[in-house]
Amino acid sequence: MLREAWSKVASMPDEPVRKSADPRKVAKGAEASGAVDSDATGATGSDHSANAPRAAAREIALRRLSVRARSRKELAQDLKSRDVSPEVADELLNRFAEVGLIDDAAFAEEWVESRGHRSGAARLRQELRLKGVADEHIADAIGGREDEDLTNARDLATRKAASMKGLDTIVRQRRLTAYLGRRGFSNAVIRRVVGEVLGAHSAGIDD
Repeated sequence: MLREAWSKVASMPDEPVRKSADPRKVAKGAEASGAVDSDATGATGSDHSANAPRAAAREIALRRLSVRARSRKELAQDLKSRDVSPEVADELLNRFAEVGLIDDAAFAEEWVESRGHRSGAARLRQELRLKGVADEHIADAIGGREDEDLTNARDLATRKAASMKGLDTIVRQRRLTAYLGRRGFSNAVIRRVVGEVLGAHSAGIDD
């Protein structure tokens, strides 16, 4: 989805960007060509200085997007930290949203896909909220992860338990519970996984 969103830059009136381009290269190419903000950068002469704040803001945002996709709130915070005026920032962010360079729904899906194997739904939800993603986008990205959470928690707990051989069962249980809790897994998942992992470990010792 993000690749499709980024490819919308190709429809802009200035120099087109190839639709097969990598998303991060799209941002770098747009940064170099000025394609994303054609309305603001087409002026010459005395208008150039007036458009300088827009050009600077565009460069800041595109440099950030060339590293990874970002939520609207993240980009707004980046621009604010660089003393970009609220008016210029809002104009730029709205423009980016129009062409698909900002898409919080797609951002949430990518975030969950890239981090979901090592984090539970609760942690993913908290991270996305901190990035300003709306609850409905978070729900769509995280929904139906019960089986994935169980599988991922089991894999993490199994690897963690292997590093705690020789410790008392109560100690292992406490540490595994805390470890999975920090990863954002639900209490139900933690109880089930810890029981399974410690039970398998005990059975292995008995055998």
